[in-house]
Amino acid sequence: MRMFFLILGKPPSFVERDSIKGENGLVYTIIQVKSIKMLPPKSNKFCKSNNSWKVESSVMAKTTFNPIRNILETMELKPNPEKQMISLSIGDPTVFGNLEPPKVVSEAIHESIASGKRNGYAPSTGYPEAREAVAKHINKNPNLSIKGEDVVLCSGCSCSLDLCISVLANPGDNILVPRPGFPLYATLAKGLGIDTFEYNLIPEKSWMVDLEHMESLINENTKAIVVNNPSNPCGSVFDEDHLREIISIAERNCIPIIADEIYEHFVFEGANKRYVPMASLTKTVPILSCGGLTKRYLIPGWRLGWITIHDANNLFKAGGVQHGLQSLSQRIIGSNTLVQGAISKILLETPESFYKDTLATIEANAKLAFERLKRIPGLKPVMPEGAMYMMVGIDMPSFPEFQNDLQVVEALVRDQSVFCLPGKCFNIANFFRIVLTVPKEMLIEACDRIEVFCHLRSSFVPLSTNLTNYNLSDDCLSSCSSATQSSEDESEDDEVIDQRIFTKYAPVSFIIRPRTNSINTKIP
Repeated sequence: MRMFFLILGKPPSFVERDSIKGENGLVYTIIQVKSIKMLPPKSNKFCKSNNSWKVESSVMAKTTFNPIRNILETMELKPNPEKQMISLSIGDPTVFGNLEPPKVVSEAIHESIASGKRNGYAPSTGYPEAREAVAKHINKNPNLSIKGEDVVLCSGCSCSLDLCISVLANPGDNILVPRPGFPLYATLAKGLGIDTFEYNLIPEKSWMVDLEHMESLINENTKAIVVNNPSNPCGSVFDEDHLREIISIAERNCIPIIADEIYEHFVFEGANKRYVPMASLTKTVPILSCGGLTKRYLIPGWRLGWITIHDANNLFKAGGVQHGLQSLSQRIIGSNTLVQGAISKILLETPESFYKDTLATIEANAKLAFERLKRIPGLKPVMPEGAMYMMVGIDMPSFPEFQNDLQVVEALVRDQSVFCLPGKCFNIANFFRIVLTVPKEMLIEACDRIEVFCHLRSSFVPLSTNLTNYNLSDDCLSSCSSATQSSEDESEDDEVIDQRIFTKYAPVSFIIRPRTNSINTKIP
């Protein structure tokens, strides 16, 4: 290696210099650098004098907050040891094994693996052919026409939402989100220093948006309106007229929309509605729509979501939003490549019968739960129109020993080992959410236990003695039947039947008063 020095004045101590005369008469100076001993600095201004460490988490980490996790970790959830736990809280349609993805999904992923072509990195926004497949899927709506370049593939729909919020808002800005609503919106936003303003949904109107309230929240720092349709946790489906009303607010205030449409087409037949993509209703309001394979295809763990960019007037392009999404996608280096290889077959070849069968199962559960729970004084279920959830209102004066929905849910777990998510998880008081993807028999059992809980814990509720409402064992039914036959007094028969039911379900001691339907409970 050759080194060249320009030395002015006396050379430093680590340099030796010599001169030689060449054949051409010129004198050459030879510079030789001796070994240099590097000494440590006398002090390190970045360390404390006592050399102690100070490693702290970032502001983003400290401000990232998941309401559900926080609430669940502070709740006292101690199931009744004599009853098997029934969880109506898990938003994973595959957890109970009664709902399975279609055969074509398994075939598609096997083919993707066998091809050997999807083992490496893909472009951060996804393989072109996978993006084209999503575009074709979206373009089934005749009012939509996007290209593969308008699609960004993500690691699940949660990642899609993260990118959309990140690309539109800065710290100090705000976005509008629904209440009750999916708590991840606030989790993603607050970690970035972005505020969330919650517009109300009206339970008495099937969870339609309070439009006046929504518009009143908008200010100069509002950067997006998040609309979730069909809804988690409400199970509501907005019709075309209502969606147009929301779009009009966005247009008047020049605010883009983030459409969370992960439950696209998840609409019950009995609702007499259809799924309408928001972007199909406007050519003026720019919309980022978030979707994915998670719910409709029953593969949430495969983590493939997408953003579709609807920008008829090139507002996103002019503002750098489309380029910004590409830049942000490079933070995760793209979504699962094996699933990208399978997505075209999944989207184009899944039979229509699969969708209908899945929806029929969930709708049947919704009807069952609604009919059972609406007959229980103190509870006010709201019949869903789609998705896979139902919100159930609690008439708190009917349960005077409890102060809020958290305490009701905790007691339901303690008494009956049935777990629902309290309304506080979705920032609404005096509600709880149940999941409708459980097996029918489990849902019936859960409704039985909820009914008994309400009879025991409420201030006035008489207990029905209709045995068809209870999932009793043959032994119990036989015992009840024998007791009825041997009794000479009809009121005694009712008392014995009630006592058999409560022996199975009730974790509290109770006294049945003769010849009345009232129950004097002794709550421990």
